[in-house]
Amino acid sequence: MEWGWDNGRAIIGLFVITGIAWLLSENKRKFPWKIVVGAVVMMYAFTLLLFGVPIIRAGLDSVNNGINVLIAATREGTAFVFGPVIGDQAKWEQLVGAPGPIFIFQLLPLIIVIGSLSAILWHWGILKIITNSFAFVFQRTMGMGGPTSLSVAANIFMGQTEAPLLIKPYLKVMTRSELLIVMATGFATIAGSVLVVYVTLLRDTLPAVAAHLITVSIIASPAAVALAMVMIPETEATSKSTGETDFKYHSTMDAFASGATDGIAIIWNIATMLIAALALVYIANALLGAIPITINWNGADQRLSLDMILGWMFAPLMYMAGVPMGEAAQAGTFVGQKTVFTEFVAFINLGNLPADAMTERTRTIVTYAICGFANFGSMGILIGGLSIMAPERRPDFLSLAWKTLYSGTLATIMASAVVASLPYGLFKTADEVVPPSTVTIQPAEVIPATPAPSSPITTPAPAPETAPAQPTPQTP
Repeated sequence: MEWGWDNGRAIIGLFVITGIAWLLSENKRKFPWKIVVGAVVMMYAFTLLLFGVPIIRAGLDSVNNGINVLIAATREGTAFVFGPVIGDQAKWEQLVGAPGPIFIFQLLPLIIVIGSLSAILWHWGILKIITNSFAFVFQRTMGMGGPTSLSVAANIFMGQTEAPLLIKPYLKVMTRSELLIVMATGFATIAGSVLVVYVTLLRDTLPAVAAHLITVSIIASPAAVALAMVMIPETEATSKSTGETDFKYHSTMDAFASGATDGIAIIWNIATMLIAALALVYIANALLGAIPITINWNGADQRLSLDMILGWMFAPLMYMAGVPMGEAAQAGTFVGQKTVFTEFVAFINLGNLPADAMTERTRTIVTYAICGFANFGSMGILIGGLSIMAPERRPDFLSLAWKTLYSGTLATIMASAVVASLPYGLFKTADEVVPPSTVTIQPAEVIPATPAPSSPITTPAPAPETAPAQPTPQTP
């Protein structure tokens, strides 16, 4: 396994990220160094455990087979509801000769299936046992109160507004530091309902992507806790009660129906955010493209675009996280898209990025960095959801909004730095073949010549008479 300067720089990046959090601290004299050191140790321990122990690694790799079953099961449902053509991507392409509306009719319905399955597993107690086990680890190793540790553990599997429901009675008595922990961990992780969709977007270009997404949800949680406590050190007595509320399902059928209904709400929220985000990207690129400036970007002369600006903004952080200098700006682009728009936009673009446009190691680091809900749109969703649960704490939720965004973003980048600091051979599957360095040119179909966009969604400014091509998500 090779180890070099890029790996060593990622270790320095852990100190840089922690230093940024300290600069944003409300009490710089009270630095929770034990919590920070403990969080870093936990992140390395979980990563080495998940990828270094053969039995556990084999279990993670087998998750891909389970996802194939979920995709096939979802296709059965969509084919029945939408018809055998619209509901099946292969049949659509065979009939029409072009990619169909796969995103809304096949990828997003996965969320309904996962939502129902998660609710059933919670009602049966399986998911509850796993969540409580993680909560016990966080409580014992990081000294958090019972309700806080339960919320942190639940965020590994649930969404940013679902996990706090487990501790709803305690929100009104939590300290500001505890509230920031609850909010930050929600921004540093993703829900299991969308994890499967992200796997389908990246599975063709990143081996073992399911294992990576599960890992980042686990290791980003202690990172978010540590950064939150650096920004707002605990100075009050924490809530120690280990009591918990519960999702009240009356039966398995009730859990099934409630999970499906919740999945529908998530789908419409995602679709709405994507429509608005892509429209804003188009407008921004049109305005930026009107500036008479040509810049060399990814080896080609292009007009100024949102990709470039976001890439420059986050390039220093990604460089310190272990990304080589030559790919730092490109990697920063995806982190910027995740922050300004949604992680869905970033994952779609990363999935559509050609395999030879970015090294596999950098693609893995970027996957960890963008795997979280930390974005501007989620700020409103999280504050709105928490305000309904504890309206008397709404002023606190509002005052913590920006620190939540900062800590959630830095937590996923911190997780990517941990992975980048380790030899990349650790993350390769046993049967994975390293691609040759030479490029073999295959015969291609003759297609009309069109200018290639810099990325499938965030494209350079369009010409006045033409609009940028819309992205075509990959076929799962």
